[in-house]
Amino acid sequence: MTALIPGGRIDEAKPFTPVRVAVLSVSDTRDEETDTSGRLLASRVTSAGHELADKAIVRDEVEAIRAQIMAWVDGGLVDAIVTTGGTGITGRDVTPEAVTPLFDKVIDGFAVIFHLVSYASVGLSTLQSRATAGIIKGVFVFCLPGSNGAVKDGWDKVIAAQLDSRHGPCNMVELMPRLLER
Repeated sequence: MTALIPGGRIDEAKPFTPVRVAVLSVSDTRDEETDTSGRLLASRVTSAGHELADKAIVRDEVEAIRAQIMAWVDGGLVDAIVTTGGTGITGRDVTPEAVTPLFDKVIDGFAVIFHLVSYASVGLSTLQSRATAGIIKGVFVFCLPGSNGAVKDGWDKVIAAQLDSRHGPCNMVELMPRLLER
């Protein structure tokens, strides 16, 4: 059976390939107890059938964000990283500044589609987000805002389908073996 989703379909006759996903919460104020968006994202990752490879919280500091992301990328135990937080426009929001220079390739369409989905939920307030995505050494990295609503929009309506090997007409999982081609 094929399940329809916006922008594609899930072919349930195809095998599902779990992806190893790390979740990074970027916040100056949250800890394990108060990190609702990180917990929500981790729950959505595992509910989708993926492996939660790791979860961490770091402060809104460029070097802290880069260090955690590169530890996961260089460790070879993750296929994708999803961050939550630090994508706003205040002075302390530095996730895009930390992550974008690390990208080997930027996934430009992610920001466009995220904003389209976000606009349906929060209207023009989506302008306050600098959500971004790219690839670092063969690992997909998606940077979402830190609200629970943004996590739901970003994961449920964009990322989940692209990290589902059954999604058509195409998905990012089928590209993973080719990301490091030269």
